[in-house]
Amino acid sequence: MEGAAGSAFFYTAKLLWMLAVPSSALVFFAGLGLLVSLRHRRAGYWLTTLGILGLLICGLGPVGRALAVPLENRFPIFVDDGRPITGVVVLGGSERPDVTAARGQPALTQAGERVMALADLSRRYPQARIVFSGGSGDFERPSLSEADVVRMVLPQLGVDPARVTFEAASRNTAENAALSRDLVRPAPGERWLLVTSALHMPRAIGCFEAAGFPVVAYPVDYRTEGTPQWTRLFARVSEGLEMTDAALREWIGLVAYRMTGRIGTLFPGPTT
Repeated sequence: MEGAAGSAFFYTAKLLWMLAVPSSALVFFAGLGLLVSLRHRRAGYWLTTLGILGLLICGLGPVGRALAVPLENRFPIFVDDGRPITGVVVLGGSERPDVTAARGQPALTQAGERVMALADLSRRYPQARIVFSGGSGDFERPSLSEADVVRMVLPQLGVDPARVTFEAASRNTAENAALSRDLVRPAPGERWLLVTSALHMPRAIGCFEAAGFPVVAYPVDYRTEGTPQWTRLFARVSEGLEMTDAALREWIGLVAYRMTGRIGTLFPGPTT
């Protein structure tokens, strides 16, 4: 039953986000307005105006940064205090399995710092267990998983893939947490680092806490300087829209995960 419920949540979330993603929704409103204006000029005018203004405000204004900063600032940058590290869990999401399969060489997104952190931490903590958790978030399973891409790229970073334990079945953050827990079976008192993008860290930490897998945040892939910078415009509309899409996705994800019991609090934060 849990598997069926998990699949229903996965597909429902994917479909709803395709409709709600701000950049797409605003373009839809603008286009719809043009069609409506053929019969109802006033209504079409307002729909088109809403879409165009929304694209300009979200694309050039500080909306994306204002949404992203609270997420990125929620957990501090990790500072090694000398206590032993049992293991490291790195979440997928920075890989392009489709491009990798087509081109025959590993392709990463702008979140590639996750994989860079994996390589760095594997050298800094040679005795620690290293786990990479990432299957595919696509509707259809690609020929390669996120884990397959990372397995290909590690030798280029000087890391033996045999050093890493791969979890390649997860489709979302909740499954990352549950499957990683089942894979490593952490014991009380162990100290595990969790590596993911700072923007994604609150939801990731909430999922691991709900799964009974205590972890310490190791945020990477920062997109902001730590303040909304209210008077600073984005250089490109696409840049602002991309940040707005990414940040709003996390806020919507937090609400959806809280409503479905996948996290215990709406905005997970540090416990100490």
